[in-house]
Amino acid sequence: MALGNFFKKQLKTVIEWTNQEPNVLFYEFPSPTSEIKNASKLIINPGQGCILVYKGEVIDVIIKSGIYELSTSNHPFITNLVKILQSFESENKMHVYFFRLASLVDQKWGTAAPIKYIDSVYQFPIELGAYGTYSIKIEHAGLFFKEIVGANSIYTAKDLNKLMMSRIIPTISSQLATESYSYQNIDSQLIKLSQQIKDNLQVPFTKLGLVLDDFQVEATSFNQETLDRINRIADSRTDALAAKEVGLNYVEHEKLKALRDAAQNDGGLAGAGLQIGAGVELAKSFDLNGNNTTSTENNSEEIIKQLKQLKELADAGILTQEEFTAKKAQLLEKL
Repeated sequence: MALGNFFKKQLKTVIEWTNQEPNVLFYEFPSPTSEIKNASKLIINPGQGCILVYKGEVIDVIIKSGIYELSTSNHPFITNLVKILQSFESENKMHVYFFRLASLVDQKWGTAAPIKYIDSVYQFPIELGAYGTYSIKIEHAGLFFKEIVGANSIYTAKDLNKLMMSRIIPTISSQLATESYSYQNIDSQLIKLSQQIKDNLQVPFTKLGLVLDDFQVEATSFNQETLDRINRIADSRTDALAAKEVGLNYVEHEKLKALRDAAQNDGGLAGAGLQIGAGVELAKSFDLNGNNTTSTENNSEEIIKQLKQLKELADAGILTQEEFTAKKAQLLEKL
């Protein structure tokens, strides 16, 4: 051991966490042999706390800023001289851990893989991704130190984020499976979902000495397969409503749609083949001589319905404009 280093180890020290980085939660004050001398000074700045570990035991947790005098069995010169058989090293080790009191705010989280559950409206499996933010702080430093930090000399926000993600994903998966939020309404339920997940996470984090100040699900996203399936259902429902508006059932509307698509092809209706057969079947439900074969009442409501059907046929190119105008005039005379 160099003489200069020996004398340096005998001096009282001033222990302070300077240049505190915002992403560091726990920080062990560096001491080569951890032989902090008796009457050394400990400075705790605002926003900091400190845990003292002496002879392998946590002896104090300090959360009030100020200057403190440390009491140890390591007396300058005397302790090291009597430990000559231990290479001048004392067994009375003291470790000083500083920790962050302020909350870590606006921390990001997100699902690395989609969450699968059954949609409550569509009743088929969907895959959903989610992301958001959280704010967290150390509430009981001694408990957090014992359960999480352990022998680590530094513990950062990145380390805590890994811990958070290991708890968030199972919790949000369970919540979505329980509530079965549908694609139709999940965006309107994000505030409720955020509070539910926060409440469920609070219990296990309390056991670790942490408290969640805030938890937000900012947005969700569905995989393309889910979106395609939902879009197909939405299109079918839209077509069904459109058919109802013009007095057709869904099957009739699909036949009419096929005729319209065929009329827009290069080959026109002449190349439609089976679609023309569908048009014949459709004509059975609408008599161009003025009688709807499915109704025996010739009232105003029925005439208006027939006019809508005629317009649909004309727009599809199945009726010529002259045919439509002539039939329209016949029906209007009956009003």
